[in-house]
Amino acid sequence: MSRVVTILGSTGSIGKSTLNVISRHTDQYHVRALTANTDVEAMVQQCQQWHPQFAVMRDESSAQQLEDVLRRQGSVTQVLSGVQGLCQVAALDDVDTVVAGIVGAAGLLPSLAAAEAGKRILLANKEALVMSGQLFMDAVEKHQAELLPVDSEHNAIFQCLPSAKTRVANDSGISKILLTASGGPFRTFSNEQLALVTPEQAITHPNWEMGPKISVDSATMMNKGLEVIEAHWLFDVALDDIEVVVHPQSVIHSMVSYADGSVLAQLGNPDMRTPIAHALAFPDRITSGVEPLDIFEVAKLEFEKPDFQRFPCLRLCYEAIRMGGSASIVLNAANEMAVAAFLDNKISYTDISSLIEQTFESMSVDEDVSTIENILAVDARARDIVGEYIAKK
Repeated sequence: MSRVVTILGSTGSIGKSTLNVISRHTDQYHVRALTANTDVEAMVQQCQQWHPQFAVMRDESSAQQLEDVLRRQGSVTQVLSGVQGLCQVAALDDVDTVVAGIVGAAGLLPSLAAAEAGKRILLANKEALVMSGQLFMDAVEKHQAELLPVDSEHNAIFQCLPSAKTRVANDSGISKILLTASGGPFRTFSNEQLALVTPEQAITHPNWEMGPKISVDSATMMNKGLEVIEAHWLFDVALDDIEVVVHPQSVIHSMVSYADGSVLAQLGNPDMRTPIAHALAFPDRITSGVEPLDIFEVAKLEFEKPDFQRFPCLRLCYEAIRMGGSASIVLNAANEMAVAAFLDNKISYTDISSLIEQTFESMSVDEDVSTIENILAVDARARDIVGEYIAKK
């Protein structure tokens, strides 16, 4: 049976990897819609290759540019724009699979639209669960959507759970989830060295090819903290039962510890095409283009406890979960603003965690987050506050 796919964020690393996998199985997958933010050139190339029915640019002016180019080329692809366009293609009647690969809070509404339309969602956008965990999971359950994790760590956990369940039952015999982290490029840096880190250094990950924002999050280990929050909601696991393990080789992507003493691990080369292929074909398996892991070449595997002093962003994520309420929304908004400012050379690397803490101190986290309107309002307030801090730097 052929599956019909919408890819949210098709010009990003997840989107490109998804198209790479699909290109190996064009008899099984049909691309209905592609979406991006502002990368018109990449979207034109993708439309030329895949001929989607819809192409969406979140940025209005970029959508007009795309429209002009495609019409000159004689393309029949329909161009949509804005959040409304993203949500529309996430909920198309004939689409059964939605790859949620948009980075950051911008991915929340289209991912939620896919859930409310009862789609199979390949979730790479962790912010959807960080910002609206209960609301999002309730929508998945209410509309009988199917949520499959694409983040390499959560996909690894999913593969190690009994019968590939996404929700950990009390009687499943699971004692702990072990979430692995590479430690990023600054795992051994001193505080003095961290203060001098440049954006160019921060976006160079030792193992993974990722976009700038996620690369910085990996360097600060904010990415791992967001993954802890995601795992908490996705697998319905208590915070105390999720442990971060620094594993520099990025060969073991995560582990599940069981009551009988067993620890199951999923191993593979650090390439996002593996979890994407697994989620696309689930419960079957398809080729991904990734070379099999050569354990003799790896030779050794190392494990360390995370250093919360070197990585305060990871500590802040744990604190946000414990605070509850709107804390995770504030955390995510402040981090997105701070990372953008760091990449623009407006603040230092160590300012990222400081700005998040300042925002926490300036806002109440007891807000009502039972509706999407309230969630977006909290997000907006947090961005305004951290924006004022950045302006004073």
